[in-house]
Amino acid sequence: MNFVRFLAEAGADAANAGNPTPTSGLPSMLLMLGIMGLIFWFMVFRPESKRKKEAEAMRNAIKVGDDIITIGGICGNVISVKEDRLVIETSADQVRMEITKWAVSSNETAAAAKKAAEKKAIEDAAKAKAAKKAAKGK
Repeated sequence: MNFVRFLAEAGADAANAGNPTPTSGLPSMLLMLGIMGLIFWFMVFRPESKRKKEAEAMRNAIKVGDDIITIGGICGNVISVKEDRLVIETSADQVRMEITKWAVSSNETAAAAKKAAEKKAIEDAAKAKAAKKAAKGK
């Protein structure tokens, strides 16, 4: 009789050994879900919102004379800038098209200027480093 009760208690203890109460793991599970949510936000939503802001800033900075490429692959030179539309000239035949600003994929003029500025900064840093090295040698 005592042996049966002992086995029953041992079985109950073994069943509850990992989880003494049904709700004791809830706070840790919620904490883990919260951490996973933050990681997901930092890896997915935040970079996407940054890209959207950069694209919007690029589209708002378009001015007359810029070379652009649309999301459809049309290349052209900006002739006129309106609030939410652009008029571009697409070929030597002076074909003009009116497009919306959201259809602009890239501003090639601004990208070339940015690349040239980065190249100049690298060259200036290399010249300064060389001058500093030459001054140390004397």
